[in-house]
Amino acid sequence: MIRLYHVPLSPFCRKVRLCLGEKKLEVELVEERYWERDPDFMRRNPAGKVPVLRIDDMTLAESTPICEYLEERYASPPLMPRDVEGRYEVRRLVAWFDDKFHNEVTSNLLYERVNRKLMKAGYPVSANVKAGAKAIKYHLDYMAWLLDRRRWLAGDAMTLADFAAAAHLSALDYISDVDWNRHEVVKDWYAKIKSRPAFRSLLADQVPGFPPPAHYADLDF
Repeated sequence: MIRLYHVPLSPFCRKVRLCLGEKKLEVELVEERYWERDPDFMRRNPAGKVPVLRIDDMTLAESTPICEYLEERYASPPLMPRDVEGRYEVRRLVAWFDDKFHNEVTSNLLYERVNRKLMKAGYPVSANVKAGAKAIKYHLDYMAWLLDRRRWLAGDAMTLADFAAAAHLSALDYISDVDWNRHEVVKDWYAKIKSRPAFRSLLADQVPGFPPPAHYADLDF
């Protein structure tokens, strides 16, 4: 049995869930309120962060190493290119979304609007929300630039880079913070990836106090 300790709207957990789903691996999802710093969870990951994956007798932490472990252990279907240049580009884009996009957009929108309430950490900081709403436009423009030149974000095949981007955008889409009309090519890309079987568990997520918009689980928007 594979067990994933996660938070439903965490983009890092969602990236791992997409990898598990794409590789058709059955997983038990255990929701973990990591901010409460439960002693049992802290023993699993002293960093006090999700995701944490329990597989066989191993406990794995940090989303990108987890995804690359799954890629190396379960080779089919592949989520990394064979050539070294292609793997570099995938890793570059994964870092782009998990670092730059996360710091400029996800933390300013999702964490302000949702996480603060869940953690009982006060009200959203309006300046942060405004900064996130401004920054996401730049990132959507960059995605459109890439997709005008490629079938998928990193090249001609779907890769971990697409899952990293979709993990962040799907979490933001849950709270209606993505303007899908800004670029048709980005909307079409998301519709393709949203329609994959691996995405089904994400579309079924429900966070108490935060109902998703009607279009969230609609494969045709």
